[in-house]
Amino acid sequence: MIFAVRLVLLAIFILFSAVFGLLLCLVMPFNRNHVHRFASWYGSMHKVLGAKIDLKGLDKLDKQKSYVFVSNHQNNYDLFTVTNAVPENTVSIGKKSIRFIPFFGQLYWLSGNILIDRNNKSKAKGTIDKAASKIKNDNISVWLFPEGTRSYGRGLLPFKTGAFHTALQADVEVVPVCMSTTTGRIKLNRWANPTVYIELLDPIRLDKDVSAREHAKQIHAMMQSKIEQLDAKVESDCGKLARN
Repeated sequence: MIFAVRLVLLAIFILFSAVFGLLLCLVMPFNRNHVHRFASWYGSMHKVLGAKIDLKGLDKLDKQKSYVFVSNHQNNYDLFTVTNAVPENTVSIGKKSIRFIPFFGQLYWLSGNILIDRNNKSKAKGTIDKAASKIKNDNISVWLFPEGTRSYGRGLLPFKTGAFHTALQADVEVVPVCMSTTTGRIKLNRWANPTVYIELLDPIRLDKDVSAREHAKQIHAMMQSKIEQLDAKVESDCGKLARN
């Protein structure tokens, strides 16, 4: 019963938010704060999942600066969890195929996000150039999922280098965004789900004498360690609930 109610509520919300969002985008297409605005809408739906969000690290950001944010990408629940961490003046880079998703795909594009064709290396390189140009010329930040796909409980997958090439080219800091594991822990048929811990790490200035691939490996290791710490908190929370 809980599963069905949540599924219906989420479906209704996604439909109405997409329609209303599209209308807003038609009036103000590609507005620099659309992504933050819509991320806040979707992020508020964590309450429907029965999960709390513990978010830390936004105070580490300088609102006058642009960044490249890199986050772990787990499952479809990311739409209602990690979106709480998306700051103002930020766009994301997503797969070109997203635009074919009814309503949401068009909303994603009109919000000012950047679409990438991962099957075409020359076009992918052009996307990095475009993202770096937007960062430098529009004073905007870019959010990427460097794993390139959802992990679905397989842990933090190896990083692709696009995010780090972008940061090096735009000469901005990288901000790792780490979220505790939600795959297998958030269940729609359970009344109360565990707290989702999200933490932004300190901004990192990349050394131009070090390759993007090496930076990717170093930041992957850093994020892996932090995610393990956040998962330990979740395990502790679950243990306390079991004892009560």
